[in-house]
Amino acid sequence: MNGDWLIRGRDGRLTVYLPSGDAVLCRAERGPAGPWEDVPRPVGGSQKLHPGAALGQGRDGYAHLAAWRPTVPGESGLVHSTHFRPGLAALDWVPIGHPDQKGDRTGPPAVAVDGAGRGYVFVRNGNGGVSLRNQKVKGGWSSWQNLEGHDVEGELAAVTGESGLVELYAAVPGGILHWRQEGDGKRPVRTEGVDAPVRPGTLCALATSAEHTTLFFTDTSGDLCAWRPGEKPATLLTSAGPGPVSAVRCEIEGHDCTVLAQRSASGRVAFAAYPTEQEPAGAWWTESGPRLPADAAVSVALDEHGEVVAASQSPSTGTVLLTRRKDEPGLALEAWREI
Repeated sequence: MNGDWLIRGRDGRLTVYLPSGDAVLCRAERGPAGPWEDVPRPVGGSQKLHPGAALGQGRDGYAHLAAWRPTVPGESGLVHSTHFRPGLAALDWVPIGHPDQKGDRTGPPAVAVDGAGRGYVFVRNGNGGVSLRNQKVKGGWSSWQNLEGHDVEGELAAVTGESGLVELYAAVPGGILHWRQEGDGKRPVRTEGVDAPVRPGTLCALATSAEHTTLFFTDTSGDLCAWRPGEKPATLLTSAGPGPVSAVRCEIEGHDCTVLAQRSASGRVAFAAYPTEQEPAGAWWTESGPRLPADAAVSVALDEHGEVVAASQSPSTGTVLLTRRKDEPGLALEAWREI
């Protein structure tokens, strides 16, 4: 899943979204901090999907999902679904087409939701740039828009700033591209990128202040870096493992902090925290929980009390583990438990 697959709904309940063969499944708490549903439910009906769905969440708590589906032999198209509340069924998958009108999959999609609750679906196009289709101000969907770019690699990182405006980051050989909306409902425009030895498939973006979003990525030397457009990338610490981090902002002992989680090289989940946008303060990893399968992923969110909660899921085993922050100083976590 590209995006945060552990989310808190508008009613305070947590939901996890899980890849499963040719479908996306969801499973939710029965009540805030309560027991979980026994059986995961498919999202969007019986439509068969390709692996690699994307997810974004709006301020209204609604989840927007996008995925590729097979159409005719050798071709695919993108579909979109909205999930309003954990206890309700998600809307059926709606076809939104192909960035090149037709053809096979061009790259993994990314989803963001603007301040008005409109979904934005980004995907690499056949020319190696980025295309966008988004929900319009007065309803319905726009036509596909070519945002240009070149040589885009790996998963895109879509994010919504505190302003409600959507931004997008993409890795290219030797650098990072950046797009940003300049106004509500407007087409994102490409701004100044940065030269950096980025590893494709390691991007994660987070809104970190009223003015900025921060992109986390791993460089080719194995360092985890943070970059805000207009600044130089800052090295934060050595990456714990090969994949992207998951990130969330929260208050820890009265301080605005960014918490990072990543499956480490040892197979456990590693956590780090530091004062938001203050990378020179430094951070360090602390590992937690059991060793996980190689395909395990981790996602962090905030629970109904604004405290850190983390989940890991493994497609090969179907196991989902969960932990929450204890009522103790620092970032102390409860024992991981299977849900």
